[in-house]
Amino acid sequence: MAEQDPIDLAARALRHRDRSRAQVAERLARAGVDDAKADDALETLERVGYVDDGRFAANRAAALAARGMGDAAIRHDLEAAGVPGEVLEEALGALAPEPERALAAAARAGRTAKTAAQLARRGFSEESIEAAVGLDVADGEAGEVE
Repeated sequence: MAEQDPIDLAARALRHRDRSRAQVAERLARAGVDDAKADDALETLERVGYVDDGRFAANRAAALAARGMGDAAIRHDLEAAGVPGEVLEEALGALAPEPERALAAAARAGRTAKTAAQLARRGFSEESIEAAVGLDVADGEAGEVE
C-alpha cells in the first residue's frame, strides 16, 4: 500500500473547517505519518496560510462568544484544540469584554437566578454574573435588580 502524502491528508482534515496546528498534527499522527514528514507538511501549510493558529483561535473564540459562552468555556475549548497560550489570550482579548457579554445575555433571558445558573454553566466568571444579574453567586442570593 502506497504511503499517503501528508499534505493531502492535512488538506482533507481542513476541507470542511479550520483546525489548529495541533489538531492537524494529531490527525497526521493517527494516520501514521512520520513526525518529520508531519512537521514538514505543517510548516508548508502554515507558510501558505492553510494552517494558522491565530486565525483559528480568533474565529473559534468569536463563534463561541456569539453562542453565549463565557471566557472560561472558550479558554477550555481553545486549550483542548492545542492553541498556544499567547495566541489563546490574544483571541480572548479581541472579544467584547465578558461582563458586557454576560449583561447582554441577562438582558435577553431576564435577570434571574436561573439566568445566573445558565451563565455559570456557560463558563462566565462569578464577577461577570454578579454584574449582569445582580446576584451574589457565592451566596445564591439576589442583590438589587433593576
